[in-house]
Amino acid sequence: MLPLVRSQEAVLRKDFERCYVTVQAKVAILTLNHPETANAASLSMMQGCLKAMAAIEADTNLRALVLTGEGRGFCSGANLSEPPREGVNLGEVLERTYHPFLRRLRDTRLPIVTAMNGPAAGVGMSLALMGDLVVAARSAFFALGFTRLGLVPDGGATWLLPRLIGLARARELALLGDRLSAEKAHAWGLIHKAVDDEMVMDEALSLAIRLSHGPKALAATRKLFWESSHHSFEEQLKQEQAAQNAAGTTQDFREGLAAFFEKRDPRFRGE
Repeated sequence: MLPLVRSQEAVLRKDFERCYVTVQAKVAILTLNHPETANAASLSMMQGCLKAMAAIEADTNLRALVLTGEGRGFCSGANLSEPPREGVNLGEVLERTYHPFLRRLRDTRLPIVTAMNGPAAGVGMSLALMGDLVVAARSAFFALGFTRLGLVPDGGATWLLPRLIGLARARELALLGDRLSAEKAHAWGLIHKAVDDEMVMDEALSLAIRLSHGPKALAATRKLFWESSHHSFEEQLKQEQAAQNAAGTTQDFREGLAAFFEKRDPRFRGE
């Protein structure tokens, strides 16, 4: 697979189906690209995103990922202009369409920053919340409109939301289907920050660049958090023990120690 092209003078892009990737420094920016539908998550888009992630992860120089949307919206949810035929198994549609990409985001070695440039509705809300850090435009909002269609939340929303904001607030969003503003999402602890609309990408990219200079242990750290809810406290202690043992063998740990004693900032290489 050809590596993604980077340049200090210009940001070049590689196109995939209904998404594209650009690279700045050691950060990949994956942009959902179907603005006429506010980036509705169709099967073709999700397949394009999977191919984009394969290209990103194949490039060992890349150390962080920004996920965003083209135009005014982040992701408006499922593409209702391409509705499933009557009688189709919607569960199978989920497994074929959205679940592979959600799992790919969960399992990537790259820390993820979501640049939520506009509304994130339905499964788009789940995609946005896959970011380890979420930066949202002040004009943006979340919406779980599934009950308005006679459906249940999907895309892992019933797993993500109770862990991020508690069961009562998760139920409120899911049962009522009301919009949640970026400012309120920040107040609830759902996202990292709400910023002026024109600052979203700058803020997200700044965070991603900072993460791209982090140690190899960042990948293990995000994995520990993702898996923690499946373990008892004792089991999680064992997971941390194994991860710490692995981190202690890295070049980054030796550099971190040296920097500590030399009273300077560490220069991690992700090794």
